[in-house]
Amino acid sequence: MSRKPIIVRPRGIGPSSLRMGPYYTVASVELGNTTTKCIIVTTNLDTAEIFEIDKEVRMTRDVRPPMRDETVFGRTLVGVELTQESVTELVSDILRTVFARARLDIERDLHFVVRSTGVTAGFSEPEEVGAIVKALAAGCLHAGVAPRKMTASLSSENLPPSLRDFTWLHKVYFDGAVASSLPPSNAEVVANEMEGELVTAGLKGAAKSTDVDFRNPVMTLDFGTTLAGRITDRGHPYAKTIGSFAGLAGAIPDALVRGTGEVDEKTGSLIDLRNSARPRQAEVDDIWIDDVHRNIRVERITKGITRFGTVPVNVRAAEESEVTLMGVDAGENGSALMELERIGRSIVEESTLNALLALVDKVQVRVVQRLLDLALSEGLVLEDTSLGLTGRAVTTGNKPKLINSQLLLENGARWSESHQLLIVEDGLAMGAAVAARCMNSMGTIHNPMGGIKGGKCVMGARMKLQRSRDANP
Repeated sequence: MSRKPIIVRPRGIGPSSLRMGPYYTVASVELGNTTTKCIIVTTNLDTAEIFEIDKEVRMTRDVRPPMRDETVFGRTLVGVELTQESVTELVSDILRTVFARARLDIERDLHFVVRSTGVTAGFSEPEEVGAIVKALAAGCLHAGVAPRKMTASLSSENLPPSLRDFTWLHKVYFDGAVASSLPPSNAEVVANEMEGELVTAGLKGAAKSTDVDFRNPVMTLDFGTTLAGRITDRGHPYAKTIGSFAGLAGAIPDALVRGTGEVDEKTGSLIDLRNSARPRQAEVDDIWIDDVHRNIRVERITKGITRFGTVPVNVRAAEESEVTLMGVDAGENGSALMELERIGRSIVEESTLNALLALVDKVQVRVVQRLLDLALSEGLVLEDTSLGLTGRAVTTGNKPKLINSQLLLENGARWSESHQLLIVEDGLAMGAAVAARCMNSMGTIHNPMGGIKGGKCVMGARMKLQRSRDANP
């Protein structure tokens, strides 16, 4: 087992290369609490490696304010108001900008669009997030994306002729499993369930550029502003989701820096600081880390809770789906974020901003450890479970190095001594590339993402399962 953290940054590729091989090009449109982005990715259908073509990232707080006759239908974690019209305009402009810069044509070169959002704070039920996803679709349409490029194909005839030789739609159909993992049977477990699905798929897809067999069972965590992720079992041909994550992630370091005066005191975030992603070398007092973590809850989400870390959750749906729901919060639904701002201000006053940024790394590493401890205590981590991490609040600075060297099992042994650790940049976008292929049955049977570690392609087992279902509906 490798003792170095395996960090995957998708390789770049130019538009001219797309004409020279079997590439499947996808736009990942992501509306987040902190950033809104469009990342264009493409997959070599021979090798299954995912490449990044270009991306456009903007601060969500810069969306235009609601007009008088518009209805506010969502708010970011820091209270930025969103309307269907403002989201539509923002997404449309981002799409057009990135495709123009990449010298790609939306109609000719784009095969599929996957939309996702982590903006959930303004909703009371998980299913209400669908309103934002519809607004994202409207933005895509406004930019010139055809509706057929946002839905799964029912037959190979719905695909461009150049891609028909790479689909298995004549043998299997899309039945909801992405990268051989089924979502919870009740899809209303957490409001950002789709993000958990995409990052799990993205980590599996990213592993194709490494020698890591990152197939089921896996534990995946996405540290965006909010937390998303899943734990799967080793079911065959499809793994079940047995654990799901929700709550706060990057919002915690964001709060720590908002108290420093270096960023906007209401909407500022860690990424506003210049070079904030660079590794920092500074002395960090353990007392500071303890002070921060006294305000952070990492626990199982139980009956009676409808929102955890500002994210709507449905514990009843989780129980019905036999999914253990776990989360991270600061106080109760972010009530301690202001205290974290005070702690951040005190640290900078006593020491330096550099020390605070070094502290952020150690705080986040401890959050990962507490999440792993919780999953272990719930019996969700198997002997061959792999851990995958993505998101701005866990892939930057010294966090990858510290996680690899400090993350421990219950017996005190290092995680990386006996389990795989994969850290991926832009994991959600890579998941969009994987999900789009799954929806159109475009797997690579000689280099599969489905199934369990060391196992063969699950195509035959899927065909048998679907025939059985169809014969006994």
